[in-house]
Amino acid sequence: MSIEDMPHSGDRPTREISVTVNGEEVTREVEPRLKLSDFLRNECDLQGVRVGCEHGVCGACTVSLDGDTVKSCLLYAVQAEGLAVETVEGLADDGQLHPVQEAFHEEHALQCGFCTSGFVMATKSLLEENPDPDRDEVKEGLADNICRCTGYQNIYRAVDRAADKLDAVETDGGADDTATDGGER
Repeated sequence: MSIEDMPHSGDRPTREISVTVNGEEVTREVEPRLKLSDFLRNECDLQGVRVGCEHGVCGACTVSLDGDTVKSCLLYAVQAEGLAVETVEGLADDGQLHPVQEAFHEEHALQCGFCTSGFVMATKSLLEENPDPDRDEVKEGLADNICRCTGYQNIYRAVDRAADKLDAVETDGGADDTATDGGER
């Protein structure tokens, strides 16, 4: 086989997919081997989806897929056909940060920021399943995410604060009376 006979990228098979991304339907022609994380970053320009290890270990690429928390580097974009993806960019509402995002900001749980979006998405999922986790439950709930800066204490405090904020939203419509002392639960 000569080099002229080798398949070119334009010769590779593609498939049209339609995915709802942060509430908007996105239709693209993609190669079946395109990772969901690359689809979100490159086709949807959502840079909050980070690609760290590309093996599903670090959790930086964590997104919600039809309500389930998934590692987007472990899925192909074609597997999201017809489903709804939510990324960290989709959490804010009309410029107002989601309570989990606010809590991460307020507790300085950002460190270098590379892992933050994955932690925010994992925290949102954790608090949807368990609105009042104790410290061991928080650690277990975030065990699939890695902070290379080892900033876990601030992240744990952010989860506590986010739980308080979400509870306040549920009980009194959003008045934030959470303590600012960063105290541990």
